[in-house]
Amino acid sequence: MASLDGRTVLVTGANGGLGEEFVQQALDRGARRVHAAARTPRSWTDSRVTALALDVTDPEAVVRAVTAASDVDLVVNNAGIAPEGDSIAGPEDELRHVFETNFFGAVRVATAFAPVLAANGGGALLNVLSAASWLSVPTGYAASKAAMWSATNALRVQLRGQGTQVTGLLVGMVDTPMSQKRDVPKVSAASVVTQAFDGVLAGALEVLADEPTRDLKSRLSTPAEELYPWFDEVLAGFVA
Repeated sequence: MASLDGRTVLVTGANGGLGEEFVQQALDRGARRVHAAARTPRSWTDSRVTALALDVTDPEAVVRAVTAASDVDLVVNNAGIAPEGDSIAGPEDELRHVFETNFFGAVRVATAFAPVLAANGGGALLNVLSAASWLSVPTGYAASKAAMWSATNALRVQLRGQGTQVTGLLVGMVDTPMSQKRDVPKVSAASVVTQAFDGVLAGALEVLADEPTRDLKSRLSTPAEELYPWFDEVLAGFVA
């Protein structure tokens, strides 16, 4: 179940952090080819990696990516942003920018590559989400990931008929450049990606990649009068 032998993988947001780890572990697990996509693609030394220019907020760039990566049977929807000073209170144009990348961009990639996955036997779609989807974090990032969690569940239904497996990856703080300013416990990118690929290969609907996220999921059925005060305690000192 640990093998990706013969698979062709697309990873968005592939230049660093989780994206780079997804590329490397896909290769380690035997992927035939990995399309490493980013706005400004980096160079890769492994001949199995194809650098692919892809801005997920640009519909025409996504169309070009579909043409260039028509052999894909596993899409890792990883590209995302978490701007400094992000707030649900706006400004509105900044919120729209976050949603354009984290929600509309991810949905755009998923729907554009759905026919490719269908043509290649169904394949799989892995959406990188966040535990912030379920927490009362007052940011556009959290709201966009909550929307993408819902969209992931909807895509699972939408793509079921073509045999495409849809998996959501949820995790808290990961030790990547995006989180380097947060002085809180973090899980390694290697651990998250290992669990993610294991989950995809096992047919999991969701992968909860750290203990805080697993604990959070277990509490979601708690009455609101208890759950939201608990959220406040968890977030105390984390949200300025």
